[in-house]
Amino acid sequence: MTDPTPKTGLEGVIAAAKQAPGRGLPPVHLWHPEHCGDIDIVIKKDGLWFHEGTPIGREALVRLFSTVLRKDPDGFHLVTPVEKMKITVEDAPFIAVRVDKVGETLTFLTNVGDEVEAGPENEIRVEMDATTGEPRPYLHVRRGLEALIARPVFYELVELAQERETPDGPRLGVASNGAWFPVGPAGAHVL
Repeated sequence: MTDPTPKTGLEGVIAAAKQAPGRGLPPVHLWHPEHCGDIDIVIKKDGLWFHEGTPIGREALVRLFSTVLRKDPDGFHLVTPVEKMKITVEDAPFIAVRVDKVGETLTFLTNVGDEVEAGPENEIRVEMDATTGEPRPYLHVRRGLEALIARPVFYELVELAQERETPDGPRLGVASNGAWFPVGPAGAHVL
């Protein structure tokens, strides 16, 4: 006999993530639970997940949590059909750890196992760090969630970059799925 009482907290997050059909993602964008609170989970700038100050060492558990992650106007949340718990994300929730170019498509792999094709729906953008002046490249993964593009992967993008004339002057950029993404000014040291 199954327990009719919905699970809450970490147990609820795990249960909701496991109910996703096949290997697809749970429909967190459709869930609007009334119960909300905070949970002491932090995704560090380097992509590591911590619970109550301790690293979550099981990759499968991090992957499971990543499938019920949602970005709302008030921040990042782990969402189940009965609960929405706010977490802390220091930068981007994911890290793009690999890129492959096949034909005219750039496909990225994230630290949680998502494969993402850059294009009109999943844009690449580069911000300049106000403190260091270094580029901070990001890839849109899904529904407002982004991956910071790891430095070695960004080096690969710069190697693939071609110069184009833009309203902002000559820029280096990469193309994927019919879209073009600037990665830095032409003639300047991008990295």
